[in-house]
Amino acid sequence: MNRLISAAVAATLLSLAGCTLHSPAPGTSTGGPSAPTTGSPPVAKSHPRFAPPPGVSSHWNNALGVYEIDSERNTYYRERTFYRWQDGWSWAGTLQGPWEPVDSTGVPPQLYRHHAQ
Repeated sequence: MNRLISAAVAATLLSLAGCTLHSPAPGTSTGGPSAPTTGSPPVAKSHPRFAPPPGVSSHWNNALGVYEIDSERNTYYRERTFYRWQDGWSWAGTLQGPWEPVDSTGVPPQLYRHHAQ
């Protein structure tokens, strides 16, 4: 019986671990839904599986399979790793770096193809 209760508690805690609070990007309204923009795909603030980067304004890009960092050009995040494209790929554990070069095997496939030449 104790094993069953322990397993139920563990399953509940694991399911709650994915829940996060994410504040809106600077300059955006929180007063309700806005009119959709024509010609651009819908943008989600978060993804049900991948947590957003902590302390950084971002949005989920479903086509690339990563969060795009709102304040940094060509900078992305997924699974505790930041990725940056500047004439080649690099990665870091924080947005401040240090940035290390990485080849295609270290970048999510959809993201790598987006900048492939």
